[in-house]
Amino acid sequence: MKAIAVLADGNEPVVIEKPRPEPAAGEALVRTLRVGVDGTDHEVIAGGHGDTPADDDHIVLGHEAVGVVEDPNDTPFEAGDVVVPTVRRPPNGANEYFARGEPDMAPDGEYHERGIVGAHGFMAEYFTSPAEFLVEIPPSLAEWGFLVEPASITEKAVENAFASRSAFHWEPESALVLGNGALGLLTLAMLDPTFERTYCLGRRERPDPTVDVIESLGATYVNSNETGVPSVPDAHEPMDLVFEATGHAPHAFESIEALAPNGVSALLGVSGDRTLELDAGRLHRELVLHNKALVGNVNSRYEHFEAAADSLAGLSRAFLSDLVTGVHALDAFEAAFVDDDTTIKTAVEFDTYEKR
Repeated sequence: MKAIAVLADGNEPVVIEKPRPEPAAGEALVRTLRVGVDGTDHEVIAGGHGDTPADDDHIVLGHEAVGVVEDPNDTPFEAGDVVVPTVRRPPNGANEYFARGEPDMAPDGEYHERGIVGAHGFMAEYFTSPAEFLVEIPPSLAEWGFLVEPASITEKAVENAFASRSAFHWEPESALVLGNGALGLLTLAMLDPTFERTYCLGRRERPDPTVDVIESLGATYVNSNETGVPSVPDAHEPMDLVFEATGHAPHAFESIEALAPNGVSALLGVSGDRTLELDAGRLHRELVLHNKALVGNVNSRYEHFEAAADSLAGLSRAFLSDLVTGVHALDAFEAAFVDDDTTIKTAVEFDTYEKR
């Protein structure tokens, strides 16, 4: 079968031939439909994140996948079921985090991530997975199922944000998403039913497809280039929730002052090492005297995937069509990895659901 991988000594995705996998006991064989491309894939390709599986010279890419069960192999699934795989796997047998159903809370060294670190991903014509890591979704979502994984990250982050405010009465009305990439826009759409006022901060200039999507959702786009505002807190009203999806290190600290009293900032972006000059005393006071919180988030678990599928089912197909700017066949897969001003979200298509 064909797969898209990056070689250990390479810096670009390539098509390779691999044997079609055989499912072990407790595993199902899945025929891949679509696999999304995101910033983590680009980091893996560039060698800045992740690692190849042990004793291998490449890693198959892809952690945002949707497929159809080809061979249930005595699992609870049936042939033709549409499924989305979760990402993390135990590295050397189960550990306490996986035993508790909380792989997303495992520290470094206690997990592999398919397509990222220590395990091959899903960007291949077929893949196998233990049944416990496959989430069944409605056939009506087969076209968009690769968005379940990024949506699950949002589900976890919002859940954690609300949990951090659960000790008191909290009725948030305003939310700010930092970053108008695919995850930011998906989050904005998912927050829309919950918050009266939503904003998105970015640096893209009009005309731009992401700005069009933001405004189609009824949200307010804040362009720091237009306003001349250099930092997050000054561009909008104080926010009950800030969702940071940029990896821009200053935003983590600027979001403290951007919050309204009792507000919470959910941090998802991952930054490289960076030294900043901060008024630590002022930020400390903001957190303590105004009951603010910062919550870090990474990965997600089975329940978040289930919630994400429900959320996706409630989003308009017009929004999803605007969000996904390119679905590319295997013989033109390179286009899925092009990141330019017209790109929001792309995917590689291996097969279509109609061919079941």
